[in-house]
Amino acid sequence: MGLTGEPSIWDGAPPAPEHIRLDGRTAIVTGAARGIGEAIATGLARFGADVAICDREAEDMAATATDIAAQGRAALTGLLDVRDEDAVAAFVADVADAFGSVDILVNNAGGGFNAAFLDVSAKGENALIRENFTSVTSFIRHTVPHMTSGGSIINVTSIEAHRAGPGFAIYSAMKAGVASLSQSLSMELAGDRIRVNCIAVDVTPTPGDAVLADDSGAISHTHWASQTWPEMGSVHDSAAAAVFLASDLSRFITGSSLHVDGGNWAASGWKVHLDDGSFGL
Repeated sequence: MGLTGEPSIWDGAPPAPEHIRLDGRTAIVTGAARGIGEAIATGLARFGADVAICDREAEDMAATATDIAAQGRAALTGLLDVRDEDAVAAFVADVADAFGSVDILVNNAGGGFNAAFLDVSAKGENALIRENFTSVTSFIRHTVPHMTSGGSIINVTSIEAHRAGPGFAIYSAMKAGVASLSQSLSMELAGDRIRVNCIAVDVTPTPGDAVLADDSGAISHTHWASQTWPEMGSVHDSAAAAVFLASDLSRFITGSSLHVDGGNWAASGWKVHLDDGSFGL
């Protein structure tokens, strides 16, 4: 089978430092008041993008907007619940009116709580589905028509999109659903030059970690390292991944999940024993 498609943009000249820049582009970042969303929003601004952000936390969101403006970039805020599709549609319309088009969409908003599946009510399940899956489809549905010059959709998932999540069964299923959706949409939207990828995060401390801790407040066992890489992750690692996936440097990457997890997905259950550095299951 022969190769198809237009010549690569790199055929004329190889990638250069300016290709990581996002100057002249507009981004939407959901759940941008704190944690990973805040880091991604300010990171995109640092590399040149104007950024529209939304969240339910007005005070923290205002602080994020201030940080975006400090980078010399325009900021637009929307106080809304991402589970409300009418509010999503209105916010995206405001962004398009303000900036003319959208180039980058980061679906970061989401969350869960620790409970056995049989203890989760139908109402609780519906809330988890709407927050972690339906919000993603809503933002994509309303944003894509404004990606008139192509674009990059980045869906923040989790390592739990790729493994079991006991105590977080619905949350994990929705993250897996987003990963599958991203693969399908990477094909459906390719003709419009819109790339769709995921960032699968783990071992990154965020303000929402309280719901993940056990009764002692510890997330991992005291005798085992929580990842093979010797450092903990930072929200800025996710921001760096988002900048890469938004930039021209990732122009041939679509339908993929970038694991920002210190090697946890690769480890597949192996742990580093803290006494001597050996591995065990």
